[in-house]
Amino acid sequence: MGTPYERVPLAERVEELLADDGPLPIVAAGDPVLRRGTEPYDGQLGPALLARFVEALRVTMRAAPGVGLAAPQVGVPLRIAVIEDPAPVPQEVRLARGRVPQPFRVLVNPSYEPAGAARAAFFEGCLSVPGWQAVVARPAEVRLTGQDEHGRAVDEVVGGWPARIVQHETDHLDGTLYLDRAEPRSLSSHRAVAEYWSQPTPEEAARALGFELP
Repeated sequence: MGTPYERVPLAERVEELLADDGPLPIVAAGDPVLRRGTEPYDGQLGPALLARFVEALRVTMRAAPGVGLAAPQVGVPLRIAVIEDPAPVPQEVRLARGRVPQPFRVLVNPSYEPAGAARAAFFEGCLSVPGWQAVVARPAEVRLTGQDEHGRAVDEVVGGWPARIVQHETDHLDGTLYLDRAEPRSLSSHRAVAEYWSQPTPEEAARALGFELP
């Protein structure tokens, strides 16, 4: 039996969230909404409300700042996420991580599957787990399927850092946090990452902290 708030229709819940201007509050780890999974989007918000919600997700993601944000992270259990990455990183980092600029886009009902056996491991953080990062090994390329906010089909192979963002945000929609997939011994504060592990790859962190890379 859920709380009264949980029993409010999704459209009403979103309207309540959008009543105030500015970024939406981001839900932190420990809130059940991050673990329950989401329901597929099937017109629950209507076109106008969906557009307003997507814009609120964009504003919130940019203000955080982050490179992705999933609806559960603002307390809405719908299968919707947004991503955007200007990739303001040095060339050495860009080459090592395959991090290239990504324009703003909306993922509706996304899912992914590995596209090949290659895996890559890097530090990740999360707006719902503020202050911490950990190394996560993920498929280096994935096939992304779903729709955009206009209902147009998405079916593409994504690699490098964009593939990591897609996996991270889609995992949110399944009730999975990046920490569930992380190397526990790699868990580091933002300060520790900046001080010790700012190298393009996590090899030094693996040696010093005692974990294996794929």
